[in-house]
Amino acid sequence: MNGKTLLVEIGTEELPPKMLYSLAQLFCKNMMIELNISQLMYQQVLWFASPRRLALKIINLYPYQINRVLEIRGPKLIESFDAKGYITETAKSWLHNNKVLISELETLYTIKGACLIYRKTIKGKKVNLLLPVIIEKALKKIDLPKLMRWGESNIKFIRPIHTITILFGDKLIPCSLLGIKSKKIIYGHRFMGNSKITLINADQYPDILAEKGKVIADYIKRKEIIKTGIEFMAEKLKGQVYINDKLLHEVTSLVEWPVILNANFKKEFLNIPHELLIHIIENIQKYFTIYDTKGKLLSKFILISNIESNDRNIVIGNEKVLNSRLEDAEFFFNHDRKHFLADNVVLLEKVVFHKELGSLKDKTERIMLLSKWIAIKISANVEYSLRASLLSKCDLLTRVVFEYPEMQGIMGMHFALCNGEHKDVAFAISEQYRPSFSKDEIPSSVIGCTLSIADKIDTLVGMFGIQQPPKGSKDPLALRRAAFGVLRIIIDKKLPLNLQDLIQESVTIYQDKFVVNNIVNNILDFMFRRLQNFYVESGYDINIFKAVLSVRPLYPLDFDLRMQALSNFLFLKESNELIVINKRVSNCLIKSNTRLASNLINSSLLKQKEEIELTDYIAKLTVRLQPYFTKGLYIEALIELSKLRLTIENFFNKVKINTHDNNVHINRLTLLSKIRSLFLQIADISLLKSK
Repeated sequence: MNGKTLLVEIGTEELPPKMLYSLAQLFCKNMMIELNISQLMYQQVLWFASPRRLALKIINLYPYQINRVLEIRGPKLIESFDAKGYITETAKSWLHNNKVLISELETLYTIKGACLIYRKTIKGKKVNLLLPVIIEKALKKIDLPKLMRWGESNIKFIRPIHTITILFGDKLIPCSLLGIKSKKIIYGHRFMGNSKITLINADQYPDILAEKGKVIADYIKRKEIIKTGIEFMAEKLKGQVYINDKLLHEVTSLVEWPVILNANFKKEFLNIPHELLIHIIENIQKYFTIYDTKGKLLSKFILISNIESNDRNIVIGNEKVLNSRLEDAEFFFNHDRKHFLADNVVLLEKVVFHKELGSLKDKTERIMLLSKWIAIKISANVEYSLRASLLSKCDLLTRVVFEYPEMQGIMGMHFALCNGEHKDVAFAISEQYRPSFSKDEIPSSVIGCTLSIADKIDTLVGMFGIQQPPKGSKDPLALRRAAFGVLRIIIDKKLPLNLQDLIQESVTIYQDKFVVNNIVNNILDFMFRRLQNFYVESGYDINIFKAVLSVRPLYPLDFDLRMQALSNFLFLKESNELIVINKRVSNCLIKSNTRLASNLINSSLLKQKEEIELTDYIAKLTVRLQPYFTKGLYIEALIELSKLRLTIENFFNKVKINTHDNNVHINRLTLLSKIRSLFLQIADISLLKSK
């Protein structure tokens, strides 16, 4: 393909670092979609991103659009001409509407008969005429909730745009996008290299930017330079680093020319709780912590500068800033630990949890009651669960958590230990907010699980009770995440909790605060939707989920056992036979449309050998299956149920269900109903697809 390289660079003010990677990916994706829609041929699209630019390089882009053949089908041939061969009014109308001459028509022969067709070759346009519209569409489809306006125009983008460069080969595509005229000039680093660089052709990018402008535009390359440099620096300092990928991405998005430096903070600050120390170093200052070979935190850190300099003041300045922050944190920590957490319980009355659900003290009292109920159910230590619940929100009133809200729970644990609380109580306080996101760890201790579930269920029930469930993308109290967290904890820790009983207990604790009906069922439906997402994302077939959901198991652990059993059973040869049997039984019952008054089989109405054999088999099978159902051995139960195949086939082949004797008819339907009831003790297998 005889194409050229296209370069598109959007020069902006500093882009949000936490979004830069996804912005660049989105721009690239949008551009590829638009190129394909416009039927432009190209070899590859490369993307680049730095704090002040988004760029794309399209390799081997063909200079012309692909020629297209336009086809418009007309009426059938027999409807287009009369018996004398004259054109009909139907055909004339079609010709007029499509502005087509009769001489331009062809005949298309299909299996449905011959018809008129108009074919026209549309010559592809020059790519330089199409590109401005394509690029603008790709940019405008970067749809984010917060866009900016600048100057006096109404144009919006993530950040104000300063330059736009569109080069096709060595030719500038002259145009104006988002109010900015395209130029051959791109800008280098703010403080190093050439400020302005004039491009000769698109192939120079991004090498010329690195050579003359001191900007590494390749995001992946820049990230790897930082990662390798950090590891080398840590080794040089006889230490090691555990690189947080989220932090690495953010730092990559903050610098254009990374320079790896090392510095120190005062050793006395190692006495601050390490979680708080690491939070300040990594999440606030965007530095990398260093550990010795035994995993012990050192008073050293690595920083990534955006400028080359021999000036020691860069390191000194960063050390000064970090030491100042750590000094504040140390002061807050020392101040807070002089007081008992329990003293804050009464002060929680002054902090509003929700205007309709009371204060944090009200929430604490509800959590205590629900934690006690959960602890008894899952055999957790009731005394420790109650104590952890009482102290769970007390650290929210400390100076440290006020300054660093992300430390809630963690600091509660440290203050509890300082106050002489039992380590199990303290550890549970630190785990109460887990899991806080989809891939987060769940609480490791049973008391932590108790507290986390109680806290999340209380919030869910409260918000549903005052008719404020999540709507669309709005979920201010993260109820979806809370529901998902409760389900994960129960399933992963194999806790014997009934969702309906759990929710009902929380509703009871709220007493008369709600006037809404069906709170329990509404929350159950909400949680089952979260459970569906969980299983589908885990790779389970949606039909398996629907089959299990149809029998509505209220124990998440039991739900999971059924999901696993059905998923594994489908790999066995017996599965297809069982699905076919179930569908046949289910269809017979649905088609009969007969309401069965009883599930008892009248043995005196059993006339034929096959129905007698089936009745006896079901009676024995019911007894045999009961231990499997009790122990949750569902795959073993499914294998037993599949052995019904021959007996049921004999029944269907020899026994007529729709007899003239209504009593016999109902008796035989009751027999099928008992078979279906056995299946439904696991799932509605009729919803599964047979092979």
